[in-house]
Amino acid sequence: MTERRSRFDFEDLLACARGELFGPGNAQLPLPPMLMFDRISSISEEGGEHGKGQIRAELDVRPDLWFFPCHFKGDPVMPGCLQLDALWQMLGFFLGWSGGEGRGRALSAGQIKISDMILPTAKVIEYGVDLKRVIRRKLTLGIGDGWLKVDGEPVFQALDLRVGLFTSEPAAESS
Repeated sequence: MTERRSRFDFEDLLACARGELFGPGNAQLPLPPMLMFDRISSISEEGGEHGKGQIRAELDVRPDLWFFPCHFKGDPVMPGCLQLDALWQMLGFFLGWSGGEGRGRALSAGQIKISDMILPTAKVIEYGVDLKRVIRRKLTLGIGDGWLKVDGEPVFQALDLRVGLFTSEPAAESS
């Protein structure tokens, strides 16, 4: 059996966004500019805070990132919704990487805590998702806790992230 990769560079992430990594109809990352990380530094079905798997990714912060000029003019910060979306993207990637089939959709997040801002002067954002549970039935559902660090300092936490993989089924015929 072939060993699954544990790291992915930017070109790999673009292949995933084009639907080439996990096959047609399966989990895809968004294309830039909505792709919120530059690389996946590690992914494993073992480890993490809950012992059920983990994924880590990084974004090199540049002052010219698309969201800084518009959020907010004269007071640029990375939107919290993009921080959350990055964690959902990672959880969906984990589900596709671990063999789940279907298109990924963010479903919910529990408690969210933003403890500091991400400014254009930052260097690197490190993202982490620690899996709590993966359910594989009609629907593949991933549940995990996520966090962000900026230049090594914690700034964001989201508990009970949920992402599902959905396969399209033909509509039931009416009688």
